[in-house]
Amino acid sequence: MKVILLKDVKKQGKKDDILDVSDGYANNYLIKNGLAVPYSKRSKEILDGEIKVREDAEAAKVAEFMAIKEKLANQELIFKVKVGKNDQVFGTVSSKQISEKLKEMGYKIDKKAIKIDFPIASLGTTNVEIELHKKVKFIIKIVLVK
Repeated sequence: MKVILLKDVKKQGKKDDILDVSDGYANNYLIKNGLAVPYSKRSKEILDGEIKVREDAEAAKVAEFMAIKEKLANQELIFKVKVGKNDQVFGTVSSKQISEKLKEMGYKIDKKAIKIDFPIASLGTTNVEIELHKKVKFIIKIVLVK
């Protein structure tokens, strides 16, 4: 029996896969537990429509992120920090602080999207990668001043 998976099923397939499984397994487990629906022309049309809607939403999201990238790429964020002897910075600049500074500028970027490889704890410029989406990554400069 052919079925279309509604959810990922371990050792069988991922969501939206079309599988050929035994009638008993399909009826007694997959369909009964809401993991799959029987394959038909109509169910295939519905699946294709849902995939198209998801792809369109993904494309719109990527376009929105690309617009943000165009505005922020190669920008400098300036942080005024306290320093001690020999220009030693007290503390570090975190992804949360960078996210809040971007929010003040009008960009809502999650702190998890900001990739800091090592602590930003010295005066000067540091490049930080921001990954808004798998397809949208860019570098922003973080400048620490006295």
